[in-house]
Amino acid sequence: MKSVLKTMALCASVSVVATFAHAQSGVLEKAVGGYTFGDAAKEAEGTKNFHSADGKLTFAVITHTAGNGFFDPTYVGAKVAADAFGINLIMLGSEAPVDDIPREIEILNQVINDPTIDGIVMTTPQSGAYDDIVNKAFANGIPVATTNSFDPALAHRNQISHTGQSSAAAAVGGEALAKCLLDKGVEGGSIILPSTTTLGNVEVNRRVTAAFEAIVKTLNDAGKLANFKVDAGPENIGVDVNKDDIVNSIVSLIESRGDVVGAFAANAFVTPALGDAIAQLGMNGKVCAFGFDLGPKQQELIKSDALTGSLGQQPFLQGFWPVAQLYLEIDRGVQAADLDTKAQLVTKENVDKVGKRFEN
Repeated sequence: MKSVLKTMALCASVSVVATFAHAQSGVLEKAVGGYTFGDAAKEAEGTKNFHSADGKLTFAVITHTAGNGFFDPTYVGAKVAADAFGINLIMLGSEAPVDDIPREIEILNQVINDPTIDGIVMTTPQSGAYDDIVNKAFANGIPVATTNSFDPALAHRNQISHTGQSSAAAAVGGEALAKCLLDKGVEGGSIILPSTTTLGNVEVNRRVTAAFEAIVKTLNDAGKLANFKVDAGPENIGVDVNKDDIVNSIVSLIESRGDVVGAFAANAFVTPALGDAIAQLGMNGKVCAFGFDLGPKQQELIKSDALTGSLGQQPFLQGFWPVAQLYLEIDRGVQAADLDTKAQLVTKENVDKVGKRFEN
C-alpha cells in the first residue's frame, strides 16, 4: 500500500512540475475565459452584412481638399487598412488645392444617402458645419470617424473617434522658430504668421494661435521679446493673405514689412507658398521659416533652405486608423478610440528620413 501511495505521489509531483514548466514557457493556448485566441480573432459572422446587408463592408473617406497632395498618404493609409480587413473603400474629396468645405459637404450629403455605405471617415475643419450629416448617419445606423481636423462641438462627439494632430502641436514649430532666431543671434525684426483666414478653417486658426503663443513665450523667456514684432493678425489667427495669388501675396507682405526675420505658416497650402516667396526674394537661409505638413514640395523647400523646417502630422495614420477603428466598432464594439498623431519636426538635418513609404 505504501508503495502504491508513493508511486501516486511521485506521478502527481511530475505532473505538477510538467504543468508548471509548460506554463512558464510563455505559450498561451487559451484565454482565461476558456476560448481559444484563434477563434476569438475571427471576424464575427454578421460583420460583412452590417447595415447594407450586401455581403461586404463599404467605407467612404472624404476630405476637404484632395487637390494639393497632403491627403495622398491619408488615402494610402486608408487603403492599407481597408485591404487588411477586406473592406471596399471609396475615396472622395474636394478637387480644389485649397480648403473647399462647401464641396466636401456636398459630397457628404451624397454619401449619406447611398444605401451601400457602411461607414464614413471625414474631416471636419469648420466647427458646426457637419452636425446634420452626423445626425443623419447615426439615425441611419452608419458609424462615423473623424480625421485630421477636430471639431470639439461635433454632434455625438463622445461617440466618435478622432485621429489627428492637436492644433496645439503647432507650438513645436513656434518654439523652433524662436530658437532658430536666438541661435542665429538675430537681435530684432518682424515675425509674421500668414494664413488664409477667410477660408474659416478653425483648426488652422488654432494652429496659428498656438505657434504665435509659443514664439512669444520663447522670446520672452529669453528676455528678447521687446526686440521683435510678432504679428499673427488682429485676432492672432494669422495675417490674411490672398488665396487666389498666394505666393505674390506673401511676397508683398514680406516686402511691406521690410525687416522680416521669421515666418510661420499653418497648413499645406500656405507653407509651400511661404517657401516659394522666400526663394523668389532670394532670402533662402536668411529667414527662420517654419510651416506645416511634409509634402514633396515642403521637403524640397527645406533642402534648399527656403524653409527652415516643417511639422509633419503623419497623415498615413490619419487614413489607416479611422478605417481600422470603424471596422473594430462594427466587428468588436470598440468605439471612440482616439489617436494623436503628434508633431514631427523636420529640418534639413533629418528631411531625408521622411516620406520613404508614403507615410508623410
